[in-house]
This record gives sequence, C-alpha cells and structure tokens, in this order.
Amino acid sequence: MTGAGAVGGVPGRAPDEMNTDGVPRKVLFVAGAGRSGTSTLAGILSLLGMHVPKPEVQADASNPKGFGEPAWAVEVHDQWLREAGVQVSDSRPSAWFETGRIASREPARIRVSDWLEGHFAEHPELVVKDPRLSWFLGLWRVAAIRTGATPVFATMLRPPAEVVGSKQKYYANKLGSAHLAASWLNMLLHTEKATRESLSGSTVGGGRAFVRYEDLLSDWVRTTMALGHKLDVQSVIHTRSDQIREVHRFIDPSLRRVSLTLDDLSLPPRLHELVAETWAELNKLADEGGDTPQAHATLDQLREAYTALYEESEAISKSSVVAARIDQARQDAEAAGPAGRPALTDLVPHEVRAKIPPSVRRGVRKALGRERASE
Repeated sequence: MTGAGAVGGVPGRAPDEMNTDGVPRKVLFVAGAGRSGTSTLAGILSLLGMHVPKPEVQADASNPKGFGEPAWAVEVHDQWLREAGVQVSDSRPSAWFETGRIASREPARIRVSDWLEGHFAEHPELVVKDPRLSWFLGLWRVAAIRTGATPVFATMLRPPAEVVGSKQKYYANKLGSAHLAASWLNMLLHTEKATRESLSGSTVGGGRAFVRYEDLLSDWVRTTMALGHKLDVQSVIHTRSDQIREVHRFIDPSLRRVSLTLDDLSLPPRLHELVAETWAELNKLADEGGDTPQAHATLDQLREAYTALYEESEAISKSSVVAARIDQARQDAEAAGPAGRPALTDLVPHEVRAKIPPSVRRGVRKALGRERASE
C-alpha cells in the first residue's frame, strides 16, 4: 500500500493522490455468508477509495459500522429470491438451480449492466457486497463484462460456528443451529464453485481471493494490501495516507462479538464432520499458493457429500414437511374464523394430500373434529 508513494509518475499531483484517469474499470464482488465480515471488508475498501454505489443500506444495531451494501442490489436480490422461492440462508442444494434460472435471463443481465454503467461515472472501481450476492454471481459477472469492467471476487471466511451464533443473536433466527450450519455449508461450497467457474477459461482476466475475518481484524493493512495486489485494485494499491488513518479508526476488534465452536452447536454428527472438513479446506484457499487443483477437487467432493446428505435427510423427513403444512393450514383456518372457514382439503394442495396415508388423514380429521361417523 503506497500511502506516500507516487502514482504512475503523474506530474503535478500530490505524491499520495490516486489519479483515476486511465484506471481500467473493475468490479470487486464481496461474497460469502452473512455475518462473516463482508461488511467490514466492504467498508475498508470504500474508505480506501473504491466506490460503493449509493444509496447504501443504513447502519443499525446489528451492524453499527454500516453494511457497505448498495440498497438497489439488496432490493433486486430480494425480488429475485422471492420469485425463485429461495431464502437468503437456504440450505437446499437445489436452490442454486432455482436462482440460476433467473441469473440466465437476458433482461436481468441488461438491468444490472445498466445499473453498473451509471455508477462508473463516479469511479472506475466499484465494490458490490450483499449476503444475497452469491446466488446471482454469474449474472453479475456477465453484466460487469458487458460494461467493459473486469470482475474480481473476494470471499470472506469466518468460523461457521461464529456465523451461526451471530445470525441467531442479531437476526432472531428460529430455524436452529443445524439449519444455519447447513445453509453456511451450502453457501460457501457453491460460492467457491461459482467464483472458480467464473475465472476458468475467462478471456477477461480477473481473479479471486479468500480473506479470513480474523486476519482482517488483526492486521487489516497487510491483509488488504495482499488482496489489492492479488486482484490488481488500484484504489488499494495507491490509497492515500489520510484514507489509511480513516480505516484505522474504522477497524474495531470488538466487531467480533460472537465466539463459539462447532461443539457448542450440537450438530448432527455427519453435518458436524462436513462443516469442519469444509472449513479446513476453505482456510487453505486463504493461504498464499493454497488455491490449488487439489483443494478444488476436495471441495468438489465435499459439495457432493453435502448434497447426498441433504437428499437423504429430505427423503426421510417428508412426514415432517407434510405435518408442518397441515398445521399451517389449520392455523390459517382458525384465523379465518367460524364464518366462511375454508375446508382443510381446500387449504392443503392436492399433491400434498395425495402423499398422506389414509390413516393419517383420518387422524387429522378426527383431531379437527371432522371424523365422519362411517369411518
């Protein structure tokens, strides 16, 4: 980082001032699970001169230093996720297929390209961050390339138990540790795959980096400088000394407010194993020279193993899904009141009812006081 160094030998400029004239367009996508330090990295990059498209999502108690998220990106991602029927923290491997169908749509790509184009008038190097981003990385990559920009990727790595604990603390998540750990696994394994595929065979250059949250808090200068040089981010390489001072004031080690281990989560044994193995492999990618074909092969195997585990779990939990839908239908019927209350059969889809054994249906009707005398 050259806080006091000349920039390209441009005459008549302050020695620590970056000249954006001639700087090629670049979009740095900050990916990874929510609560993993993505906001901290985006905040650092913004203070060092990269442009976070405005307006930004406002800071709140869960992120008092700010999110570093373009509000437009958050809104469009929420729209697409609703359309795809996918949660922000979705543990289903099949969810990637649902979001992939939207990411391949030409109107969506044009919409994002137009949005990016407008913000390049502010600065040639943009940073786009949102926990929902990974679901649509392919779309954003294509959109960036269409504007003449080079897409690069930074994936934040934070111990999965801390991510789970942070979500439970600040988002009041009621789905439990196992679900959140599984969604972390699903998100990180597919984000790694998506960023790797975005770069393989690309004629646009670019790159990717993996950044440990712990490294960012303990030595942000060294960590961010390595990121800037690896991804050739001029705003980082040629940052000003006053910007460096701003980041020193921004970084607060107490930002890491949740400290848990996997043992604290009491996960199912096989899920525990996969999370631990995946965390160990992802950590290798953050080491210099660790982003190797061997690591890729291991992560591919872990992704396949998680998919198999999820499919097994899904296959034997159909009764729980059906029961939950019936219970929701009952609650909806009760909320509707006695007058005009719809029949249970009208509330439960036919394809769901067809999967319920007759004995179970009779039991449900009996519980609701609708058992016929003939039965």
